[in-house]
Formats: sequence, structure tokens, C-alpha cells
Amino acid sequence: MTTFIAHFLFILAAWTLVIKYVFPVAYALAEGVPIGTYVLWDFWWVVHIWLGWSLLHWRRYTYAAAVAVSVAEIAIVVTKFVSFLSAPQWSIWRTNWFINKVFVLACFVLLLVYCLANATRLRARAG
Repeated sequence: MTTFIAHFLFILAAWTLVIKYVFPVAYALAEGVPIGTYVLWDFWWVVHIWLGWSLLHWRRYTYAAAVAVSVAEIAIVVTKFVSFLSAPQWSIWRTNWFINKVFVLACFVLLLVYCLANATRLRARAG
């Protein structure tokens, strides 16, 4: 399961880079506006890649990191959803963001549930 979740994290990171950087830059270039106009600055993709790598190359800190990042991501995404859904603005940018966050939430709920359900075995796992 950790291999599946690690690859889920890698796909999320790639997807995030495309919808928050590549697509907005390409769109801005096509419109002839500054390339940063539509970019949604976000560096969580770096954490996702690192955590995915950590799940594949287990270290003593991996369990704690997986739980901590999961709790943080879930709290952040739920907070953003509450804020957004109170007065949603369904532009192409916000729709892309929303769909991405649904998958981010699913990934980290899955990771947290897996970690908590297998806590004893995962904590004992040596790196």
C-alpha cells in the first residue's frame, strides 16, 4: 500500500505542477500577458515528492512524517474548502484547483487511515 500511495503522491505533484504552473504560463503566453498572471504559487508538490520518496525508502522518521503531513494537508484542504464553498467562484482556475484538492484530500485521508490502522507495524519498520 505504501508503494501505491507513494505513486499517488508523485502523480499529485506532477498534476499540481501542470495545473498551477504549466497551464497558467501557457495560457498567459497565448493571451500575451505576463507569464505569472495566472500562476497559483504552491510548493506543496515538493513535500509530496519527498514524502513519496520517503514511503518508498522507509526511514525511522517516515511514519511520523506521513501522519504529520497528512493531518496538516487534511486541515488545510478542509479549511480551504469551507472558505471556498461559502461563496464559490467557478472559473477554470478555481475548478482545476478544486478538483486537484479533492484528490489531495483523498490521498492524505487514505495515507492517514492506513498509517493509523497499521501503526504498530509501520513504527517498527526499520530504514
